[in-house]
Amino acid sequence: MPTLLAEAGLATGHRVLDVATGTGEAATLAADRVGATGRIVGIDISPPMLRIAASKVAKQPVSLLLMDGQTPAFRDESFDAVVCQLGLMFLPDPATALQEWIRVLRDGARLAVSVWAEPERVPLFGILMDELSRYFPDQRAVLYQPSALADGDTLERLLAGAGLKAIRFTRETRAHRFTSFEEYWHPFEAGGGRHGQLFLRLPCAARQAVREDVRRRMAPFLVRGELDIQADMLFGSGER
Repeated sequence: MPTLLAEAGLATGHRVLDVATGTGEAATLAADRVGATGRIVGIDISPPMLRIAASKVAKQPVSLLLMDGQTPAFRDESFDAVVCQLGLMFLPDPATALQEWIRVLRDGARLAVSVWAEPERVPLFGILMDELSRYFPDQRAVLYQPSALADGDTLERLLAGAGLKAIRFTRETRAHRFTSFEEYWHPFEAGGGRHGQLFLRLPCAARQAVREDVRRRMAPFLVRGELDIQADMLFGSGER
C-alpha cells in the first residue's frame, strides 16, 4: 500500500480519487498522506464494501460514493492523483476505464494501480484457482481474472495506450498472515467473492475434496499452526 501511494505522488493538500475503494484500506492511508487540507474520494459499486469503509474513515477527510469505476462522474482535471488498489483487472473494459481516470486527473499529476501477479506467485488464491478449475473448466476466465493483468507487458500497453507518460513499474512480495487455515478458508466456505460462489456450487463431497486439497498444498506455508503466505503484486504508474 505505501508503494501504491508513493507511486501516485501523494502530498499534503492533494485531492485524490480512490477507484474501487472496497473496504477503504487505500483511502484510509491516503487520508493520512494528504492531511486535513486534502480530500480523498473513494468510489465503489458495492454498498456492503462502502459500509465497511465508512466505519473506518468516519473521522478522516474521506468521502465515499456509490459509483462505477468504469465511468467516474467527475469534472475534467478535478483530482491531483488517482489510485486503484487491485481493481483494474475486474473492470469490463480496463482501457476505457484508464482513459476516464486520466480525464479527471490534472495535467502533470500521476495515476497508480496495483494488480496481482501470476497465479503461481499468489498462492493466496492461486491454489484455489487451480483446484476449482478442475471442476469448472468453462469458468477459467472468471477463476483467473485476479491475475488477468499479471503480465507486465500487458499492463504497460494499457497504461501507455491510455496516454500516460513517465511510466514506472515495480514488483513487491507481501506477507498475508492468518491465525489458522480455518481463518483463511472461512470467506470461501461462506461463498465470498467469485471463487467462493463457485465453490458453493459444488456437491458436498467435491467441496470437501477441494478444501482438503487446498489445505494439503498450503502445508508449506504453515508455521506453528499459522499460515504465512507470500504473494506478489505489480505496481504500475504514469503521469498525465
